[in-house]
Amino acid sequence: MNHVLLVVEDDDVMRITLSEVFTRKGFKVIPAAKGGEAVDIVRSQKVDLVLLDLRLPDANGLDIMTSLRSIDDDITVIVMTAYPEVKTAISAMKAGAYDYINKPFELEELKLLVDKALEARTLKSEVELFRIEKKNECMTEMVGSSLPFKQVKELITTIAGTPRTSVLILGETGTGKELVAHAIHCGSERSERPYIKINCSAIPENLLESELFGYEKGAFTDAKQSKKGLFDLADGGTIFLDEIGDMDARLQPKLLQVLENQTFRKVGGTRDIRVDIRVIAATNRDLEGMVRERRFREDLYYRLKVMFITLPPLRERMEDVTTIAEHFLHVDNRALGKDVKGFSQESRNILTKYRWPGNIRELRNVIERAVILAKSGGMVLPEHLSLEAPRMPGVSAGTAQTLEDIEKEHILLIIQKLGGNKSRAAEYLGISRLTLREKLKRYGIQS
Repeated sequence: MNHVLLVVEDDDVMRITLSEVFTRKGFKVIPAAKGGEAVDIVRSQKVDLVLLDLRLPDANGLDIMTSLRSIDDDITVIVMTAYPEVKTAISAMKAGAYDYINKPFELEELKLLVDKALEARTLKSEVELFRIEKKNECMTEMVGSSLPFKQVKELITTIAGTPRTSVLILGETGTGKELVAHAIHCGSERSERPYIKINCSAIPENLLESELFGYEKGAFTDAKQSKKGLFDLADGGTIFLDEIGDMDARLQPKLLQVLENQTFRKVGGTRDIRVDIRVIAATNRDLEGMVRERRFREDLYYRLKVMFITLPPLRERMEDVTTIAEHFLHVDNRALGKDVKGFSQESRNILTKYRWPGNIRELRNVIERAVILAKSGGMVLPEHLSLEAPRMPGVSAGTAQTLEDIEKEHILLIIQKLGGNKSRAAEYLGISRLTLREKLKRYGIQS
């Protein structure tokens, strides 16, 4: 398809000459003698490139360029001027011109400039297309079409478009908080920069500070040399702080400083280090309750919660269960070299009636096990699903239990299935051993 070139020039000889030259070069050329005429043309059809004279009988060329770009901000403009003043050139570039050329000029010089402008335009389009495709790829693991999940995806897209806004992701264990954090980073301008994640409950309190902020040589007994922290390594990118509710109270003021000033000090350091990072935090805890109990800083809570995403549990988006299960089936088939065809109707009924206290992570584990057990070329049958029964766990006729009761029963069931191995149970549940220990203590479960 030929490029469309608009020649805006009041000099008849110049306008006709340029039209003939670029028509022979393969362009579809549209001539215009006045600025108003050019505006009408751009308003009525797509134009790729404009050769614009700055001195027109009905308007100033810079004003016309502003009007053209207000109609199509993707339009490429080369300014032609017989008044080669530096001030004029700067004004044209600030107004959005790709480049300018002084009259009189050699036609070969103008041809070369036009070729470069179109090459830059093509490259820009390809980059934009790549960004769109990359953003779409960032959402490939975000499976579901329910209204609550659509709202989450819209929020992810909105937040990803902001440069440095901190984000707090709330939701039960296994709802996909880490997946959302990565999607925000992947869809942002920081996607080519570091993405570093750390589980605040998985690292002992006395080591977390030096992991996050680094340390200077001699800061403590084993500090034989200085070391960069994760905030330093994440400069320009994103750091994801999972289980933020487990962060020690002594570290919370230092994190607040990073959020407010984008600066921090190493352990044993005497100078501030400036970084450019986005902080994404996640928790399954009730941070508001922790604030009321003075176990989490109120100012840090509200600084983290500039933007927040609350992930719905799987039981509140049950229409997505079979879609997610089919996605995991496809992934596991490919990973395990199998060809399980799908789910039997009875298996589908079991999946959609079970209430998934472990959320998507539990569903993920169930499908992986089912694909391992099922035969290639066959279907996933009820006996391949590691579910006790197609019912709401912990709920029988005439009874009603709280979410804590259901969680307690689910934890006990997993520990029992794994022969009392708490490390494996914590891994299966998608939580740290420390978090599991706290839950067992909260529910009064003795070792």
